[in-house]
Amino acid sequence: MRPTFIAALSLVLASVWFAPASLAAAPKSKPALQNAGVYKVAIEPGVSLADAAESMRLRANALNLKLVSELPLSKQVEANTGKPQRITTIFEFCDAETAKDLIDQSLNFAIYVPCRIALVEDAKGQGWLIMIDINVKEFSRANKLSPDLQARIQKVRDGLDDIIRAGSKGDL
Repeated sequence: MRPTFIAALSLVLASVWFAPASLAAAPKSKPALQNAGVYKVAIEPGVSLADAAESMRLRANALNLKLVSELPLSKQVEANTGKPQRITTIFEFCDAETAKDLIDQSLNFAIYVPCRIALVEDAKGQGWLIMIDINVKEFSRANKLSPDLQARIQKVRDGLDDIIRAGSKGDL
């Protein structure tokens, strides 16, 4: 098999194995929903999508994770079709030095940066915050990452979890 195929397959398999440590300490009232490779948290009742977005921006700033892009996908679709759309906004956060070091390890890792969190309104009007779910330890072991890079990736992963939790609660 080709090395790039094996590397890509190991990334996909590693992403399926993750259950963030923060879920164990999550409040019983609003558990995160889990699908293979997806981390998804409901926005709590009474928290507007605008407040959730602002909370995420503020928490990212406090954690020194830069908001490098905000893609208002639903607004683009609405502009193209002339029809109102449910909210879908993609936020991209980055720790540039960690991203650069990860890509230096393998160009294949570029698909993971910047880190994305989607704010999505479902058909019932419920807001969700969704991101790819990666088991940092398995990912690091499968790709032979240094302990330093593994620790930095874990810090980013924990920060993204913090951003999602702040957004879901409207914590400013």
